[in-house]
Amino acid sequence: MQESKYLECRIPAESMDEQAFSRLCEQFGALGCADEIEVGSGQSTHVAWFDADKATASQLRSHAMALGLDAEQVRCRILEEQNWATSWQKNWQPLPIGHRLWVRPSFCDPAPPDRLDIVLDPGMAFGTGTHPTTQLCLEAIESRCASGRMHNLLDMGAGSGILAIAALKLGVLRADAVDMAPEAVEACRTNARINGVDLNAWLHDKPPAGRYDLVVANILANPLMDMAEPLSACVDAHLILSGLLKEQSEPVYQTYEKQGLHLAETLERDGWTCLVLTRRA
Repeated sequence: MQESKYLECRIPAESMDEQAFSRLCEQFGALGCADEIEVGSGQSTHVAWFDADKATASQLRSHAMALGLDAEQVRCRILEEQNWATSWQKNWQPLPIGHRLWVRPSFCDPAPPDRLDIVLDPGMAFGTGTHPTTQLCLEAIESRCASGRMHNLLDMGAGSGILAIAALKLGVLRADAVDMAPEAVEACRTNARINGVDLNAWLHDKPPAGRYDLVVANILANPLMDMAEPLSACVDAHLILSGLLKEQSEPVYQTYEKQGLHLAETLERDGWTCLVLTRRA
C-alpha cells in the first residue's frame, strides 16, 4: 500500500489574520490546523496540514499572494505519513471550553474532576475545538443544556462529531450527526467510540425528517441560508448557527426569522458569530 503524504503549510500570524487563514484552510480542505507560539519570542505561526494529492504548495502560495503576502511567507513541506503524527502533536494541548468541557488529544492527560473529558485527535474531519466557531457552539450547547433537559440533538454538518459528543456528555439523551462527507461520518463514529457515547451518524446532504429539542449547524453562511426551510423544520425549541463572519450574521438571521425563529442570543469571538435562535410559541 502506498504511504500517504501530507503538505504542511506555515504562515506567520502577523501576515494573515485568523479569518483569512480559516478561509484558506476551508478552500483547500485542510485536515487540521493550529497556531504555534514560539517559546521566548511569543511569535505565532498559523500551521495547517493538507492531503498532498488535493492541495499543492503553488496553490496555497498563489492564494496567499492574492491577499498581499509574499511567496516566501508561505512555507510548505511534504510530510510522510509516519511524520504526520509527530508534526501535529506538538501543536495541541488540552483546551478548557465553557464551564464544564475539556477538549484534548488522546496523548494528553485526562480532564480534571470538574470538567467533562472530550478526546479528539486531528484527522480528516473539521472540528477539534480550536476554531472560534466550534468553541462558541460548544458554549451555546452547554448553556442550553444547563437551562433544561434536552432530549435530542441534531448536528448538521457534524465534521468530527465534537458538538454532538459534547452534547451527549452534557446530558442530551440522543444525538444524531449528519454530514455529506464519508470521512466525516466515519470520524463521528470513531470519536463516539473513543469517548464512550452512543452517537447516530449517517451520510446525507440534507437535514432529516423529525423534530429536535436542539439543532446545531456550524458550517457556512450560504449553505445555512440554502437549507433554512428544512433545517428550521427540525427545530422544536433551539437552533444554534455558526460558521459565520460577523457581517454575515444579519442576512442569515433574517432568513431564519422567516421560518418562525427568533434571536435569543448572539455570541462573538475573533470576528466570528454564533446565533442562538428559538422557536416562536
